[in-house]
Amino acid sequence: MDRFRAMSVFVAIANAGSLSAAARQLGEPLTNVSRLLSQLENSLGLTLVERTTRRLALTEAGRHYLKACRRILEDLSSTEQALVGAANDLSGEISVTAPVGLGRLHVLPIVSRFLKSNPGIHVRLTLLDRIVDLMAEEADVAVRVGRMKDSELRASRVGTLRLVVCASPDYLEHRGTPSTVSALSQHDCITFAELPGGSRWLFTSRRNGRHAARVHSRLNVNTADAAVAAATEGIGVVRVLSYQARAAIEARLLVPVLERFEDGSIPVNLVYRPPRLEHTRIRKFVSFLGQELRSRLDER
Repeated sequence: MDRFRAMSVFVAIANAGSLSAAARQLGEPLTNVSRLLSQLENSLGLTLVERTTRRLALTEAGRHYLKACRRILEDLSSTEQALVGAANDLSGEISVTAPVGLGRLHVLPIVSRFLKSNPGIHVRLTLLDRIVDLMAEEADVAVRVGRMKDSELRASRVGTLRLVVCASPDYLEHRGTPSTVSALSQHDCITFAELPGGSRWLFTSRRNGRHAARVHSRLNVNTADAAVAAATEGIGVVRVLSYQARAAIEARLLVPVLERFEDGSIPVNLVYRPPRLEHTRIRKFVSFLGQELRSRLDER
């Protein structure tokens, strides 16, 4: 049995969610994929995948082994490319992920400039308002908003953002403008599922200290764009990151409130897996993206 080939097949099965899907992605006969998985399990003396007629699921041992396989195969790939000089070739794919609004407003223009200067590069840009597992989803670089938790990833600060509470002029005319954080409990609010805190809004100010309010969620959505759009329709008070509401505020569709209670900053980081920097294209892209974002993101 070719151990590395079997490990690659196992990773493909885990990523695809089924043996048949993995076979199609690999361009292998289904019988080969099934045989290699069985040989791998037999050599380990463990069941890695539970197979039924309806679904496929990794066992606990399979989940642990999957992490090790990904790490080993990635290290092997990086080493091989470094040896043959491929890592020094400014060509190939770069996979980038970022929040939807921030990605459209800032990351996409920077990526476009990088592509124009490097014709051998192609980029896969995924915009999602959730934390992406870089290893599981095979991403090279992520732009993340918020405090970093301990992890094996490397992070580089590229700027700061702030939160803003706002509502439409029509809503404020009919319901009044909240002057204190506690007054929010008397208002209809729009909550954004991906924003930490949910229906408990915590405010931090250097001058006015910390305040918290449990808000009434009239509408809960899963994207910032939807939250801002609902606020412009007068549904209620919304709290999002400043860049997400900037266009609506500048167009006077939304009016900021309670600004004196929230003057703290939220970090924005570039996050990446250290082994990926062995590739020149990724190292240069991270440097370029970081430099460009630092010139754009500073809202202290």
